Amino acid sequence: MDISKFDFLKGLRHDRFFLLAGPCVIEDESSPLFIAETLKNICTKLDIPLIFKGSYRKANRSRLDSFTGIGDLKALKVLEKVKQELGIPVVTDIHSASEAPMAADYVDVLQIPAFLCRQTDLLVAAAKTGKAVNIKKGQFLSGEAMGFAVEKVRQSGNDKVMLTERGSMFGYQDLVVDYRNITAMQQFNVPVILDVTHSLQQPNQTSGITGGKPELIGLIAKAGIAAGADGIFMEVHPEPKKAKSDGANMLRLDLASSLLQQLVRIREAVTASSH
Repeated sequence: MDISKFDFLKGLRHDRFFLLAGPCVIEDESSPLFIAETLKNICTKLDIPLIFKGSYRKANRSRLDSFTGIGDLKALKVLEKVKQELGIPVVTDIHSASEAPMAADYVDVLQIPAFLCRQTDLLVAAAKTGKAVNIKKGQFLSGEAMGFAVEKVRQSGNDKVMLTERGSMFGYQDLVVDYRNITAMQQFNVPVILDVTHSLQQPNQTSGITGGKPELIGLIAKAGIAAGADGIFMEVHPEPKKAKSDGANMLRLDLASSLLQQLVRIREAVTASSH
């Protein structure tokens, strides 16, 4: 993994991983700052580089009446405030080529949703902003197939690419994590992240609201670190049951510290055993 091109990862220790974490979507103007500050305090103590995550808008919703956001610019300015006040890099999703330059004015990393990882125009537009691009592996693709997405960004003049494993479809309403994809995607010399919470979604429920198995967050995360993931992605919320999006698979914020401490110990053990 070559991290030299990522300013926000240059302090990453060889026995550590980095973290992308935050709420699924920016729900208001105040809670993201609280969540970000809580995560920053934890990560500072554990020496884990943190990138704060929050979608400024949710475009992939099952139902028309699902919450999508508080307004694009309003939400992007909340992310910018987190970045400026707390000194934390931020990441958000984009859904179309026209969104790339707009979002790039406010964030450090542009994230490509899994269902859109093959959209050439979107990848090229993200690349041309010069921002780091995190591409989530499609639920329908192998890790090896993501090499083409990486090359689309690189051939567009941007070598700041990251890939994220987020589970593969297993029937209509379940996902499984194939940990072989971590190694498969690392062959492209990019940081590889495991999206723990989205890997535990149970999509396509008859209610139109995605389900999940948050009780398995620790299991999936620990296995990911043991398998060599360079980064961990988790959606967190002070009260997941009250979250306006993805509440069924989010980690409760007050559980983050304990889990991250366990992950650090696993990474240290894995690193020590390999030397």
